[in-house]
Amino acid sequence: MKYRLLVFCILMSQLIFAQHADYIIRNGKIIDGTGNNWQLKDIAIINNKIAAIGNLGNWKGTTEIDAKGLIIAPGFIDVHAHIEGGEAKNPLATNFIYDGVTSVITGNCGGSADDIKTYFDFIDSLGVSINVAALMGHNNIRKQVMGSANRYATAAELTQMELITEKAMKAGAVGISTGLIYIPGTFAPTEEVVALAKIVAKNGGVYASHIRNEEDKVSQAVNEAIGIGKAAKLPVEISHFKVNGQNNWGRSDETLNLVKKARLDGIDVTIDQYPYTASSTNLGILLPDWVLADGQDSILARLKNPSIRAKVKAYSLQIIKSRGLKHFDYAFVANFKSDTTYNGKNIRAINILRGNKDNAQAQAETIVQMIELGGAQMVYHGMQDKDVKNIMAYPFNMAASDAGIAVMGVNRPHPRAYGTNARVLGKYVREEKVMSLEEAIRRMTSLPANKFNLKERGILKEGFIADIVVFDEKEVTDMATFENPHQFSKGFKYVFVNGSMTVENGIHNGTRKGIAIRNKN
Repeated sequence: MKYRLLVFCILMSQLIFAQHADYIIRNGKIIDGTGNNWQLKDIAIINNKIAAIGNLGNWKGTTEIDAKGLIIAPGFIDVHAHIEGGEAKNPLATNFIYDGVTSVITGNCGGSADDIKTYFDFIDSLGVSINVAALMGHNNIRKQVMGSANRYATAAELTQMELITEKAMKAGAVGISTGLIYIPGTFAPTEEVVALAKIVAKNGGVYASHIRNEEDKVSQAVNEAIGIGKAAKLPVEISHFKVNGQNNWGRSDETLNLVKKARLDGIDVTIDQYPYTASSTNLGILLPDWVLADGQDSILARLKNPSIRAKVKAYSLQIIKSRGLKHFDYAFVANFKSDTTYNGKNIRAINILRGNKDNAQAQAETIVQMIELGGAQMVYHGMQDKDVKNIMAYPFNMAASDAGIAVMGVNRPHPRAYGTNARVLGKYVREEKVMSLEEAIRRMTSLPANKFNLKERGILKEGFIADIVVFDEKEVTDMATFENPHQFSKGFKYVFVNGSMTVENGIHNGTRKGIAIRNKN
């Protein structure tokens, strides 16, 4: 009788003194995001924070999850996204969430909202499933002051651009981005970018760049980005680091060595990368910059001139000649609004479909005609897997999708929109062993959080925000392909965003608890 009473008292005391959490995830392999080895521990969530990590046998959760055999990691941070315009179409952001992404940094490649404060207010009022931080796009800054003019800024115009940059940083932008291959950024001299980067540096931001050239002049372009960081004294992020064009295959050691040397010289340079051998951008990159200045009316007027049209086509033909190709069959249409039946087809096939001769000259004319109809979003197959893996092995390289919020079944996007993180974890970690699982997760979590000043995120630590993914390391796989990109990654069992369960047993439950992350320096 006394023994039973003692047992009863012990049980009651445990109940009385047991701590309570909203969620407890038990028995999983915790990889905390620092690069340290996994540990078998439990994790408790209260409100939006991680309340405790350890042996939590004396804790009780309103909801408890058995994660035996699964990995528990910080939510992934995608440092290179383009979600502007997709938020309202699919606020669940399913392509990101099902790939383990809980936060994105948008406004890349020089393209962002014109007003960062208004944009952040929109994100918070809409309610999305992912957290959103933003860079201020240099192209948007320049367009507000100069349109798409092909000239240098005057002193007064540069002052206006500096004021817009300052306003964006005060509103919470994490930095500035450039797209020096795009209109009108391509018309800006290095000195203009440095002047704006100095404003960003003063406000604790980052300079992220789609560099001026990723093909034959890639080394010069990498050096320009590094030089801007050095001159303005701010951290540099080189976007979707690659060597593009068949004639440039094997040059990744050359470009990586530039980054390594810069870091040895005390310049904070890091890179990001999508794990594919194809890029995605617009059709206009196959035309010379000068023909694309000053808007669509000016473009159309120039292309009506037979002499200019001939020069434009000659420029396009030189691109494939330099690559050692005979056709534009490496260039596939992702979205051609004027005729969506072209989506998924390459330029060579489209040219034949239009009843033209099967030669490069006719294909160049087809490209010009498509530009006259508004252009297209493209997928270009031009990289080598050996270079992709070489770049991926570099420790200061982050996984990034370079994608927007996808809508299932709409257009033919690059598969990176759906499968970037799962592809790294499945193909390059599990199968090809380019890096360890712990290292891959560090690159997806604490490294980007530290780079872009996302406080209390990127690490599983008591008191930090509860952005958490739970996945099966043996199952995680990217399902999206170039032929059928609209396929969610598999292997992610649970996803928490700001302490709210968003994916439950592999299914998005409709929760939209993401917030705008404003840089508070």
